[in-house]
Formats: sequence, C-alpha cells, structure tokens
Amino acid sequence: MELEILYQDDDLVAINKPAGMLVHRSWLDKHETVFAMQTLRDQLGQHVFPIHRLDRPTSGVLLFALNSETARLMSEQFEQHQVKKSYLAIVRGYLNGEGRIDYPLKIQLDKIADKFASQSKEPQQAITDYCCLKQVEMSYPAGKHQTARYSLVELYPQTGRKHQLRRHLKHLFHPIIGDSRYGDLHQNRAFVEHNPCSRLFLHSQSLHFIHPKKMQKIEIIAPLDEQWQKTFQFFGWE
Repeated sequence: MELEILYQDDDLVAINKPAGMLVHRSWLDKHETVFAMQTLRDQLGQHVFPIHRLDRPTSGVLLFALNSETARLMSEQFEQHQVKKSYLAIVRGYLNGEGRIDYPLKIQLDKIADKFASQSKEPQQAITDYCCLKQVEMSYPAGKHQTARYSLVELYPQTGRKHQLRRHLKHLFHPIIGDSRYGDLHQNRAFVEHNPCSRLFLHSQSLHFIHPKKMQKIEIIAPLDEQWQKTFQFFGWE
C-alpha cells in the first residue's frame, strides 16, 4: 500500500497514518506484517527514524526524521512539549464548551514487556485541553437511553502519557466512540448497528513545530479519511 505523504524535505517526512496500522514492528504483535515505518522506508527507498508514536487505532499525522541528527533534535522538542498537537474525537454525550482536564494518570505497564518494572510509581501529571465543535442527537436508543448523543471535540494534549486522550475522556464520562478498551460497549454497539464505520474515532489532526534545521514554523495537517467523512454525513455535519 502507498502511504499518503503530507510533508517532506531533506530532514523530515510526515504521513497520514491509517487507522489500524502499527507504527513499527513489535514482538507483542508478532502476527502483524504491515507497519508504517517499514512501509514508508520501502516507499521512499531510504531509512526513516520514528520520533513519536500514535496508538494503532488512531489515524493522522505521524512524523519521521530522515537522519539521526534531526531525529534527536525533534525528539527533544517532543520531550520538552514544544510541539503543539491537535486531535479530533467523536465522544459519547454532550461535552459542552471548552475546558481543561488536569487528571494525573498511573503509568500503564505491559504484562509482558514491563514484567519486572516497579508497580508502585506515583501517577504522572497529565493535562488535556478540549473544545466542543459540533453536537448531534440521533433517534436510535443506546444503552439505557432512548436516543444517542454525540459530540465532536478538538483535543490539545499538553502532556504525552500513554493513551492519555482516551483515558481522560473516559474520566469525564465522555469516552471516545469505537474505543474497545476505555469506551462504552453499549454505545459502541449501537453506533455500529446504525453506521457501518467501525473504528476508534480519534484522529491526529495537526502538528505545529519549529523546523530543527531551517528554524521555520511548520504546520502539518492530516485530512480525514473516508470513514470519518461518512460519519460526518451520517450525523449531518458539514
């Protein structure tokens, strides 16, 4: 498959990662054969260096470096929270207005990979800002409710904890639609029964940063895929 390239120069390349694709090979997913990193390397005919990651079910902007020096410089920008990120999510219920979720998250350890890691670490600071863009009420029942309500929200993570956005929205009782781990099973089931798009509705919409070599402001935006577009039509959203 050919990956959609959103930005490319001598030092950096950004793709629009499809939902369901792993960023790179992992021994936890031994049966998988398709990875963004290897696919992009083969597509460009050169080595690429991962700088950050997206969860497997999340789509959108994924940035790679084309040399180790740029990878180091960009990794530092991510670690120092100098990269501005925005995401789009469709969540359960009416999440009104805008606000900040300041809710520390416990480090999530993997049963196998982190077998010998300390289980007693303090929760880490985690902050997400959000803004509601659209809302809709559908006439079909979901769980114990006679109708199903949804909000389209823009999310701005200020920290980068594992599954931060998914865990923060669960904390607000507005889980992301299609989230099999932190979501609402009844809502997800009702949604799929009426809309054939089955995925996590979380999309890495944009990255803003200063180019580490050119020292220019760079903004990379990832367009929404077909499932997102179909869902917007289903909800009657522009």
